[in-house]
Amino acid sequence: MQKLIEQFRINRSVFIKLFNFTSKYLVTALLLIIPLFPKFPAFRIAGTYVAVRLEDFLILGTLLVFLIPIISNLKVLLKDKTIRSILIFLIIGLISLICGIYLTQTVSAKIGLLHWLRRVEYMSLFVVGFIYLKNIFTKGEISHFLEYLIKLLLIVNLIVFLYGLGQRYFNLPVIITQNEEYSKGVALRWTPGAHINSSFAGHYDLASYLVLTMPLFISAFFYYKDKYSKIILGASILIGFWLFSVAVSRISIVAFLMATTISLFLLKKYKEIIVVVAISLVAFGFSPDLRTRYQRIFDVVKQRLSTLVIVSADEGNVNEDRSTSIRFNVEWPRAIRAFYKNPLLGTGYSSITLATDNDYLRALGETGILGLMSLLLIFISLYNVIGKYQFDESLDSVLIASFIGSTIGILLTAVFIDIFEASKFAINYWLITGIVVGIIKKKEYA
Repeated sequence: MQKLIEQFRINRSVFIKLFNFTSKYLVTALLLIIPLFPKFPAFRIAGTYVAVRLEDFLILGTLLVFLIPIISNLKVLLKDKTIRSILIFLIIGLISLICGIYLTQTVSAKIGLLHWLRRVEYMSLFVVGFIYLKNIFTKGEISHFLEYLIKLLLIVNLIVFLYGLGQRYFNLPVIITQNEEYSKGVALRWTPGAHINSSFAGHYDLASYLVLTMPLFISAFFYYKDKYSKIILGASILIGFWLFSVAVSRISIVAFLMATTISLFLLKKYKEIIVVVAISLVAFGFSPDLRTRYQRIFDVVKQRLSTLVIVSADEGNVNEDRSTSIRFNVEWPRAIRAFYKNPLLGTGYSSITLATDNDYLRALGETGILGLMSLLLIFISLYNVIGKYQFDESLDSVLIASFIGSTIGILLTAVFIDIFEASKFAINYWLITGIVVGIIKKKEYA
């Protein structure tokens, strides 16, 4: 019996070492490949332009590797309020889908199920990040991992910049998924006046990803004291400014300024806030595309206020902002009409077509009041966990402060973009969210 026990301990030790080794490279692969590999379809699913892609196989492999730790830690995981709120959101989404199929008959079963499974896939990365940080690293090893994480994100930022530069000046292919034809993996080319999306599926995706990472780079810039780190981080921040400028996402720039201000405020870098905001405004002011798009909004608002009349269909001399008009006149009313059909549970995933350009109205239309409340519950749960954190001079605080700022910025972005449905952003966001919560839990119980 003693020999069996000893053998079990040896085998368990070998498994833990193998898992620790494998999980590190899987998490690394997720952080690198998801944002960098263009969205070429591996194979298409008949009846829809949803495609299975490389990232889906990578996530599946990751979940299979993490399956035993997930099962063995199931009781601990279910005690976590954020995980419970995610499960509630997914369960309500599934019930809404079933109602959409059989009650309101507003969705196709196959397409609706694929949309629901996409959300399961993206949010499952929260569990991966949570287990990876909480169960693998000791308290003293977390700082080493965070340095590693920052280096990975800096590498991504550099490659995204180089590929975006190549799209604009060297005719590198553009892969987007904004409609059925493009989603087949059609290689386009950048044309003058178009947005740059680099390796992302759209310029909004790229800009939202920058809202997630740039506050971390800026906060880390003020954390590190050595010249070498400051040069690298400073160069990466300048790269980020350029990417923001060529992505030309107005709301993402506002979200970035808000996110960075909150991050530095939490770190008590008050003077630095003024410096960063001033440099940002100057940097973005050099972009003629950004100036034009912001000016268009001011012109529309100014003209509407000056006329103080309801614009009729035959009044052609009134300025319009195309993206704003589409939201106000088409996408948002469509989501509200879907909500009216079934206020409690909505009309099911995929029932209001591909885009709503407002994640809250999308949740309201597709999953009703219960779906929207469960989505908001996830972020309330996150606040309850992260709100207890005591900031200090550690690298942990840099990441957590940046994450808080970025999340608030992303929640603002979600008023105008379906950002939590964008795979390249959503996968990275939920993975990093799990890492952040894992760090906090580790520090609580270490």
